Amino acid sequence: MPHSLHEPPGERERSTGLDAADAAESEDFKPLTAEQAGEWRTRQPQTSVWSVVRWQVVLLLLGSVLVVPFALVWGQPAWVVSVFYGGLCVLLPTALMAYGLTASHWAQRRKRQAGQSAGAVMAGVFFWEGVKILLAVAMLALAPRLIPDLSWLGLLLGLVLVLKAYGLAFWLRSRAAT
Repeated sequence: MPHSLHEPPGERERSTGLDAADAAESEDFKPLTAEQAGEWRTRQPQTSVWSVVRWQVVLLLLGSVLVVPFALVWGQPAWVVSVFYGGLCVLLPTALMAYGLTASHWAQRRKRQAGQSAGAVMAGVFFWEGVKILLAVAMLALAPRLIPDLSWLGLLLGLVLVLKAYGLAFWLRSRAAT
C-alpha cells in the first residue's frame, strides 16, 4: 500500500525498515580481517578471460571441422563457412573485450593506478561490453552480404557452440576448485 502524507512518521519507518530476522542477521555480521580475506581469495579458483577465449577458439575449430563431412555429402560448402562465421561473431568481440580489459592502454593505466575507484573500473567494463555487443551485432548484420548462400542454421549453430565456452570454462573452474 502506498504511503500517504497523513501517515505518522513512525508508521512509515516501521513499514519500510528491516524486519526482525534481517535485523538479527545484520547484527551477527562480522567483517573478515585482511588475513581471512586473503585466505578466502587463495581458495577461490582464478580464471583468466583469455582461457575463455582459448576455449572459444577450440570450440569454433571443432564445430567447423565436424560440419565438413555433412557439407561434403550434401554439397553445401557454405555450411562450413556459416558455422565458422557464426562462431567468429562471438569469438572476435570476446577477444576484443579481453584485450581491452587486460592489455589495452586503459588496462595498463589502471594497473599503474592501484587505488582507482570501483566506479572507474566498472565504467571500463561497461564500455568494453558495449563495444563487444556492437561488434557482434554488426558482424551478424553483415553476414548475408559477406557469405554467399549463407546457412542461417549453420550460423546459429556456430554462434551457440562458441557461446558454450563460457559455461565450459565455468564448469572446468568449478571442478578445479573441488
